[in-house]
Amino acid sequence: MYSVGRKVLEMITRVVSFLLARPDTDAGQQVSTARLKEVQELMQQMDALQRTGLIDVRTSADEKRRLRREMLAGPIVHLAEVGRLAAREHPEVVHKLRYAPSKHNYQAHRTAARSMQAEAEANKEVLAKHGLSDAVLEMFGELLDQFDAAVKLGADGRVKHTTATKQIRALAVEAGQLVRAMDARNRHRFKNDGQALGEWIAVSTLVGRAAVPETSGPVSGPAGEEGKTPDAGGDVRPAA
Repeated sequence: MYSVGRKVLEMITRVVSFLLARPDTDAGQQVSTARLKEVQELMQQMDALQRTGLIDVRTSADEKRRLRREMLAGPIVHLAEVGRLAAREHPEVVHKLRYAPSKHNYQAHRTAARSMQAEAEANKEVLAKHGLSDAVLEMFGELLDQFDAAVKLGADGRVKHTTATKQIRALAVEAGQLVRAMDARNRHRFKNDGQALGEWIAVSTLVGRAAVPETSGPVSGPAGEEGKTPDAGGDVRPAA
């Protein structure tokens, strides 16, 4: 969770605990309290989804590196050498079994490797006479399938992470609006109770340099972009 979102969730947790310990008979305050609890639960769910997405992206990256190394050290070398041997009788084969990715990235690797595998399958009868291993060719296909699965895992993980991040930012905005809306009622409610008023101000204060965004606006962009930064450090009140 991005830094402002985490601070907002911490603030929500304090506020909800405070309000549950001091039930209010005011209908409007009850509505706001119920919604703030929902926002708290949703932010926790989005935090978990964001973490899952990040884990999937990292797992995908590790798997793609591992699988690429295994393919380069095993089946790709095997097919390239068998192709050179077969080229003595079939010169065109060596070009078909050449691993030549257009760029140094995973998509180019996948394209080159898939092409190499397809050509090996298409020329299997010729290559078999020059040492082609069916087991290695089969393994190559399995590794490529695993590579595709790793690519999908990473893509899905990025979608989860991006979706959750946008939701967290939107929920942080709403939480700030709710707390600011509740502030007037609580200041009035506890105007003759200095201790309770002091506790309310403390729990509803967002600690840190970045304040809760005050408008819902766009939620895209770098983490914390929508938040406001005060001129100096210290506590920032989410309420106006």
